[in-house]
Amino acid sequence: MTGQEIEQGSHQRLLAGKVAMITGASSGIGEAAARLFAEEGAAVVLMARREERLRAVAEEITANGGRALAVAGDVSVSADVRRVVEAAVEHFGGLDSAFNNAGYATIETSLHETDDEVYDRTMDVNVRGVWNCMKHQLPVMLESGRGGSVVNTSSTAGRYATGASVPYVAAKHAILGITRAAASEYGERGIRVNALVVGTTRSEMIDEVVRQLPHLEQAFIAPQIQKRMATPLEIAEAAAWLCSDRASFVTGVAMPVDGGISAQAKAG
Repeated sequence: MTGQEIEQGSHQRLLAGKVAMITGASSGIGEAAARLFAEEGAAVVLMARREERLRAVAEEITANGGRALAVAGDVSVSADVRRVVEAAVEHFGGLDSAFNNAGYATIETSLHETDDEVYDRTMDVNVRGVWNCMKHQLPVMLESGRGGSVVNTSSTAGRYATGASVPYVAAKHAILGITRAAASEYGERGIRVNALVVGTTRSEMIDEVVRQLPHLEQAFIAPQIQKRMATPLEIAEAAAWLCSDRASFVTGVAMPVDGGISAQAKAG
């Protein structure tokens, strides 16, 4: 490719012509990703439990000239995920990328004081949710012959013991294991699988936590070199790049998007 061709190609939208599925898309990182992916040229299939909010996001994208479809569902329910993937195929002709972002978190509860129901819900959404998504997404990507890209949302809690609950830390570690194993299994078949190791991100969930436990805001910020929380868009930008062809030689990676936490000696 010549220098002129590179310059011309750089103006092409990052996800032009792609079909992308995004979970947890009614708020926070998922909502930011829905808008960004659509702006970058993807047809987006949005999944979350809150149907009214999900549809509002899709309608806004469509009103701005994008292509979006909202399909409400719970990632912990395999049949719901299958329905969303089938909708992607029916409405947009396939699935090229997926941002498996839906999550559930609790904090500041000791292991021996954590209810079994909290453990089950944390594992169901974070781990079974990623499992269900990949279980239904991968066959469609394989059948297309075009390959694909999957990005799973993990956390700094997936690498270190943080202030999060033990089930959440365990779940986010498991996501990294699933990501690496799937990347190894599907790499030669044209499918890339990566994870984001996300630092604390300003979102409705975090705002609610800080409202209830104000002392945690400084605790969230303190480990980060930049001394601030991420915006949802900053995380979405990393996901969009990994889902794009510009990351074509990147797979099996746990990419830190954490404001520098991973660079700290005490965290390593």
